[in-house]
Amino acid sequence: MSLLSQSEAFQQALAAWYVTSQRPLPWRTAPSLYKTVVSELMAQQTQIKTMLPYFDRWLKRFPDFQALAEAPSEDVLKHWEGLGYYSRARNLHKLAQEYVARDSKPTVAKEWQALPGIGPYTSAAISSIAHNFPAAVVDGNVVRILARLTNDARAFKNNGEAVKAFTPAAHAVLNVRTPGDHNQAMMELGATVCRKNNPLCTACPVLQFCEGAAHGNTDGIPNIQRKAIVQVQINRLWIVHHGKLLLHRIPNDAKQLAGQYELPATTHLPTELKLGKALVTKTRGITNQRITETIYPLKSPPSGLSHPASASPSSGKLKPQQFQVSDLPTQASLTWIALDQLDSITLSGPHRRWSKELLKQT
Repeated sequence: MSLLSQSEAFQQALAAWYVTSQRPLPWRTAPSLYKTVVSELMAQQTQIKTMLPYFDRWLKRFPDFQALAEAPSEDVLKHWEGLGYYSRARNLHKLAQEYVARDSKPTVAKEWQALPGIGPYTSAAISSIAHNFPAAVVDGNVVRILARLTNDARAFKNNGEAVKAFTPAAHAVLNVRTPGDHNQAMMELGATVCRKNNPLCTACPVLQFCEGAAHGNTDGIPNIQRKAIVQVQINRLWIVHHGKLLLHRIPNDAKQLAGQYELPATTHLPTELKLGKALVTKTRGITNQRITETIYPLKSPPSGLSHPASASPSSGKLKPQQFQVSDLPTQASLTWIALDQLDSITLSGPHRRWSKELLKQT
């Protein structure tokens, strides 16, 4: 029998499991519309266990839409620091401002999707959980569950294509009486049982409906082609002078890490710069990029680069280099930050960790 012909039995089995097995997450134990919105945006591209301490810190600083709407953007980004994909924080900030300003508040999926940062998945999640609107969520977890339940091994070019293919099935099995609980149960099942690797099939509450498990075919389903990994190499500089660290501020219109600080790359300074022995080499990932960053020390600022304001005349003449201010087209984005003020700015997560390590070593 097909899953669709057993949809009611499937809904009942899933609901019974969710009642007893759901994790006691803060937006479930004490639910509110605001908590639902924040949790949904935070959970995008971030594991629940990772986001929980950030969620708690966020709610203490921004307890509701009004508090978030009135907050400075720098404060918002600072409280998001470490979660990555900072466009989510900026969108959440804009969403709060627009939500507060509206006389008519959104309740259905289409209305929520008109707000900043809200796509089909998030609008379905918010409207179903907070307003009992019958919209099915379809994300990677739901795609994986439905693909295995139906033993669908079709190849998809990307996640978007897979989501589009399984959206009709997600709506067909949706429990329209309790859509919010049903959607959360599907997400919970995918996160804790029907996992990408090593699914816990023997503990699955809907195993009896799973064609993939019946045919021993859960591995490799869904079959989604992944983007090729791109290797990137960046050389960076570590310059501490008179108690200040030289940092590069990423422009506000950048596609990634907009408005955040990082250690300057050698491309922010002239190519004639001579590098000595590296302090450390680190790696990180952003989308499909695997970035190797090698950090080199400079004992003094290059000639032509503004010195820290705290530099005293008696500190000695800095050794001149081979380049001038005219060679520094990005100098405006280079900023001296006092070491005791680093916690007050928004450093990218990896660069904050690495800076703390280097300060202990140097």
